[in-house]
Amino acid sequence: MSTTSAPLTSTPPIAPGAPAATKAKRKLTSPWASLIAVVIAVLWTLPTFGLAISSLRPERQIKTTGWWTFFTDPQVTLDNYREVLDVENGEGLGSFFVNSFVITIPSVLIPLCLASLAAYAFAWIRFRGRDLLFIVIFALQIVPIQVTLIPLLTLYVDAGIAGQFWTLWLSHSTFALPLAIFLLHNFMKEIPAGLLEAARVDGAGHVQIFFKVLLPLLTPALAAFGIFQFLWVWNDLLVALTFAGGGPDTAPITVALANLSGTRGTAWHLLSAGAFVSIIVPVAIFLLLQRYFVRGLLAGGLKG
Repeated sequence: MSTTSAPLTSTPPIAPGAPAATKAKRKLTSPWASLIAVVIAVLWTLPTFGLAISSLRPERQIKTTGWWTFFTDPQVTLDNYREVLDVENGEGLGSFFVNSFVITIPSVLIPLCLASLAAYAFAWIRFRGRDLLFIVIFALQIVPIQVTLIPLLTLYVDAGIAGQFWTLWLSHSTFALPLAIFLLHNFMKEIPAGLLEAARVDGAGHVQIFFKVLLPLLTPALAAFGIFQFLWVWNDLLVALTFAGGGPDTAPITVALANLSGTRGTAWHLLSAGAFVSIIVPVAIFLLLQRYFVRGLLAGGLKG
C-alpha cells in the first residue's frame, strides 16, 4: 500500500476567482520577497552598526583604520563618550541635549493642538469658502522652507525675539501646520457621521463632540504626526541655526554635532559618539510608537 504526501513547503493554490489583494499578499509572502526584505534590512542597519562600533574605538584606531578592522583588533574605550558628554566639567552635549527637548516638545504640541481644531472645522463645520481655504492650506506644503527664512528672520528681529526659543517654536509650528491639518482632516472624515449625529441628539455641542467623541478616536493620527514632527524638529539644523544661532543657550544638539569636528577638523573622531548619543531619543520614540505611526499615516494619506 503506497501513500503520497504533499510537500511540507507547498502553499495552497490560489483560486481563479480570488481577489487581487489575496494574490498580491501571496506574492509578498514568497521566499524571494522575504530574502529581499532581509537584504534591505541588513544594508539599512549596517551604517548604524558601524557607527556604534566606531564610537567605542580609540581615537588612533578611528583615524587610521576602518571600523570593520575592529573584529581583527578589538579595542574598546569609553573615552569618546566621556569627552563628548564631558561629565567631569558639566559641558559638552549636555546643555544642547536639554535645549533640543525644550525646542522639540512645544514644536510638537503647538501644531497638534491647532491642527486638530482646524481639521475638525474643515471636516464637520460648514462655512463659506471652506473648500477653497482647505485647498490653499494643502498647497502650502509645496512652499520650500528656505524661501521663508529671511522674511521670518526679519519679522523676529523687528519684534525683538530673535535668538530666543519663541522663534523656533513659531517657525516649526508654522511649517508643520499644513501637513498636520491635511492628515488629521482625512482621518476625521473616516469617522461615521452617525456617531456625531448621535452625540448632537444627546445635546452635545462642538466642544463636547470634539473632546469626548473625536479626540479619543484620533490617537493613531495624533501619534503619527507627533512622531513625524518630533523626528523632523529633533534632527533639524537649518531652522535652528538660522533663528537661534550657535550659542549654548538656545542651540540644539544638531548644532553641537556640527561643531564637534573642531575648527580645523582635528576632533572629527568624536562625531560617531556624538551622533550615537543624538539618535537615542528619536529611535526610542519611533520604536515605542511605530504602530500608531503606520496606522495614522495610512489612514490620513490614502483617503480623504
